[in-house]
Amino acid sequence: MAFSLFRWLFGSRDSPTEVTTEEFLGLYSDAYIRELAFNACVNLAGNVVSKCEIKTFSRGSEIKGAEYYLWNYAPNQNQSSAAFLHQLIYQLFKNNEALIVENGGKLYVADSFFRKPYALYDDLFSQVSVGDFTFARTFARSEVLYFQLQNTDVKRIVDGLYTSYGQLIQYSMSGYKKSRGMHGTLELDTTAAGDAKFNETYEAIKNSGFAKFAEADNALLPLYKGMKYSDLGQKTYNSDTTRDIRAMIDDVVDFTARGFGIPPALLNGSVQDVSSATEQLLTFFADPLADMLEEEMVRQRYGYTGMSHGDFLQIDTSRIRHIDVLKESTNIDKLISSGAESVNEVRRILGQPLILEPWADQHFITKNYGTVADVLAAANGGENK
Repeated sequence: MAFSLFRWLFGSRDSPTEVTTEEFLGLYSDAYIRELAFNACVNLAGNVVSKCEIKTFSRGSEIKGAEYYLWNYAPNQNQSSAAFLHQLIYQLFKNNEALIVENGGKLYVADSFFRKPYALYDDLFSQVSVGDFTFARTFARSEVLYFQLQNTDVKRIVDGLYTSYGQLIQYSMSGYKKSRGMHGTLELDTTAAGDAKFNETYEAIKNSGFAKFAEADNALLPLYKGMKYSDLGQKTYNSDTTRDIRAMIDDVVDFTARGFGIPPALLNGSVQDVSSATEQLLTFFADPLADMLEEEMVRQRYGYTGMSHGDFLQIDTSRIRHIDVLKESTNIDKLISSGAESVNEVRRILGQPLILEPWADQHFITKNYGTVADVLAAANGGENK
C-alpha cells in the first residue's frame, strides 16, 4: 500500500482523505508562508545570539583561554561559533527545547534525543543523535546543557493561528486567479445535441480546445455547426489585489514575530522608528534569551564551586547594537573623561582591537570632576568649613 503524506496528515486509515492538485498546491504554498515567517524569526534570533561575545572569567578576571575559544570560535571540528549558535537557536524554537552534549572536549548540538524526566533524580537523555551519529550511551542531566523555553510551544501556537488566517490568504489567491480567467458562454443547437458526432466534437472542444485557447497568447478556436461562443470579457485586474495578498502574508510574519517577542518592524522592512524597535528587541527578547542560555552554561560548566571562586562566563549583549563611532564621539569622550571606562574598555565595546599599552587600561578623569568637599574647599579659599 502506497504511503500518502496528506492522508497521514489530514485523514486516517478508516476515513482516507483525497487531496486534489489545487488543494495540494494550496497546502504547499501555506507551508512556504509559514516557514518563511518562522525561519525569518529564527534567523534573527540566531543572528542576535551569534553577535554576542561570550566572555569567560577566572577568579573574577576576564580571560581568553580554551573556554573562550570554544564558545566564540570553534565549539567543534565542523562548526564555527556562529553556525553552532544558529543551530542551537533553531532547535530551541522549533522543538521548544535544545540539547548540547560534550564529547572529547568538543560541544555538539543534538539533532534529536529522548528525555526521561525525574522529580528527585537527574533526568536522563538517550538516543542522542548528532548528524549521522547516535550515541550508544545515556547522558545524565548533570552531563549536558539542556535548554527549554517557556512551557508554551511557540511554533505550535503560530501554526495554530495560521490555520485560520491562512484560509483568508487562500481565498484571496483563489479570487485573484478567477479574476484572471477567461469567461464566456457557448450556445449549442439543441437539435444537433443528440447527434453522436456532435457530442464527440463537443467533448473534444470542451476538454482540450477551450483550455488551449484560454492559455495561449494568440489562438483560434474552431467551432462547428450548432455552436456559438460569446466572450463575456476578462475581468479587469486590480493591482490592489496582490497588495492585499501581500499585506496578509506580512500579517503572518507580524504575528509570528509577536509570538517570538520580536518587534515586527524589524522583520517587515519598516524603517520608521528602528531605534525604538531595536531597544525593544534588546530589552524584551535578546537579554532574556541570553540570560536563559547563560544561566544553564554557568550552572552546568562551572557550578557553585566555580561561581563562588569567580569562575563563570557571561553573554555580552552590548555587541548586538551597531555603534557609529563618529555619531557617538561625544558619548565616548564622556565615558573616558568621567573615568567610567578605560580606553581599551571603550574600544572593546566598539569592536576595535585593543591597544597593548599600560596607559590604555588606566582610567582617566578630567579636572572638571571632583567631590563636593573639594568644591566647597576651593570656594572657601582652600579650607573646608
